Amino acid sequence: MFEEDQPKPLLEVRGITKQFAGVQALKGVDLQVLPGEVHCVMGQNGAGKSTLIKTLSGVHQPDGGEIRWEGEPISIPSPTAALDLGIATMYQELDVVDGLSVAENIFLGHERASGGVLHVKKTNAIARNLLKRLGHGSLSPSTEVGTLSAANKQIVSMARALSRDIKLIIMDEPSAILDSGEVANLFRVVRELTAQGIAVVYISHRLEEIRQIGDRISVIKDGRSTASGLSVTDTPKAELIRRMTGRDVENVFPEGQPVASDAPVVLEVDNLELDGHFENVSFTVRAGEIVGFAGLVGSKRSEILETIYGARKSSSGKVSVNGKLLKPGSIPAAVNAGIGLSPEERKSQGLILDEPIFKNVTLSSFERFARAGSLNERAERDAAREQIAALELRPADPDRPARTLSGGNQQKILLARWLVHGTSVLLLDEPTRGVDVGARAEIYALIRRLATAGTAIIVVSSEIEEVLGLADNVLVIDDGRVLTHTKASDLDEHGVLDLVMKGSAA
Repeated sequence: MFEEDQPKPLLEVRGITKQFAGVQALKGVDLQVLPGEVHCVMGQNGAGKSTLIKTLSGVHQPDGGEIRWEGEPISIPSPTAALDLGIATMYQELDVVDGLSVAENIFLGHERASGGVLHVKKTNAIARNLLKRLGHGSLSPSTEVGTLSAANKQIVSMARALSRDIKLIIMDEPSAILDSGEVANLFRVVRELTAQGIAVVYISHRLEEIRQIGDRISVIKDGRSTASGLSVTDTPKAELIRRMTGRDVENVFPEGQPVASDAPVVLEVDNLELDGHFENVSFTVRAGEIVGFAGLVGSKRSEILETIYGARKSSSGKVSVNGKLLKPGSIPAAVNAGIGLSPEERKSQGLILDEPIFKNVTLSSFERFARAGSLNERAERDAAREQIAALELRPADPDRPARTLSGGNQQKILLARWLVHGTSVLLLDEPTRGVDVGARAEIYALIRRLATAGTAIIVVSSEIEEVLGLADNVLVIDDGRVLTHTKASDLDEHGVLDLVMKGSAA
C-alpha cells in the first residue's frame, strides 16, 4: 500500500525475465518509478541494464514478469508503442542523423506534413520552442546536426523525446561524453523536466553523479534486482558497491611505491607543438611512473597523446623513448620504439569488434606470429590465453568476438595487446569510460601493476578524481597549454578546476 502523500507509481516492473539463445539476461528485475522523480539504475557491465532498457522501450519482449503503466498491466510490442504510451529512450550511442537538420531530427518519424509536403516553417517554429524549453534557444533548428558537439546532439535527442507527449524519459549514460560544464547543464535540464512531472530513469556508472541528480536508486546484478527504490541520500556508497559487485570494493585506487629519482627516463617530450592544438609541451616519464593529464573535455589532452603516438605529425619539438629520437608522425616508429596507445574511443579506434579476442590481442605483434608468410593462429591463441588468464578477462574464450564483451573487458583486451607486444610506454586515454565500479577497480590495479613492473604510463581522464588517484605526477592542461606539472598529492579536484578556470580567463 502507498502512503496518502506518496504518488502512485507511473511505471512498475515486477519480476521481468528475458532469455537469449540459452543465456538468461534478466532473471527477475523489479523497478518502480514515480512521476517527477529521477530514478537511477546501477549495475556492472553485463548486469542486464541494457536488456531492461530495451524491454521498456519495446525493442525486446519479456519472457516473464509484468509491466504496469499508470496502474494497468501492459505490453510494449514496439518502440512506437512505447512512444505512444509516453516512454522515450535516449541511448548512450546517440541516435541522431548527422545529414539532417536539428528540426528534421527532432521530428524524425512523425514529421509535420500534409499531402506529402513537409511544413518547414511550422516544424522549425515548434523545434525552436522545444530547444528554448531545454535552455538552448540559441541552437538554430536549421543547423545540420553533423556540425554540432556531442552535448548539443544530446539536446537534440532530448528535444525529440519532448516532441511527443512524454511522461518518462530513459537516459542511458547521458554524461559519458560530456565535460563538467555540460554535465551541469544536463542536470539543470533534468531537474526542469522533473519539475514538470516527467519521470527520468537515469543509468550511470558514476556514483558521485548519482548523488547529485538522483532521488532513488535500484541496483541490478547478474540479471536480478539486488536493491529497488533505495534513497540516494540515505544509502552509503559502500552498500551500493556491495550490491553491484557482491563484494566489498575497498582501496579503489591502489597504493603505489614512490618512483625513485634516479629511475631511468623512458619517455621524454621536449617542447612538442601541434599548430592549432597545443604548444610548448615538455615532460618526462620515468620507468614505473604514472603521469596524469588533468583538464576538461576539449583541453587537447588526447591530441598530445596522439602526437606522441605518431597519429598526428608534430609541428615542432621532440619525442624520445629510452634516449632515441622518434620520427614525427609515424605510428610504426612509435610502436617499434615501445609505445602503445589505448584510444579514447576503444570501439571505433582500438578494437576490431567482429574479430575474436585473440586477433585483437595480437594485432600489433603480427611479425611475432608470422611463419612463411602466414600467421600462426595457434601461437596467437596461446599468447592471448596467457594474457586472458593474467588479466582475468571474462569470458576466458580467445575465440569470442570482442563486440560481445563488456566495456571493462574490452579495455583489458587493449592492455593485453600491448603486454604481448612488450610495450615500455603505455598511453591510456579515458581507460575507464563506460566501465562499472567493480571493473574500474580491476583496471586501476592492472595499471598500477604494470607501473610497478617498470612500464612508463600516461593516463588521460575527464574524471579529475581518477587522475589524482592513479597518477604519481600530474600535468594540468587547458586549451593546449600546460598550466602546471606537479605531484598528484599536491592537488585536489577543486585545485585543478581553479587552475583551469584561471587559465581560461588568462
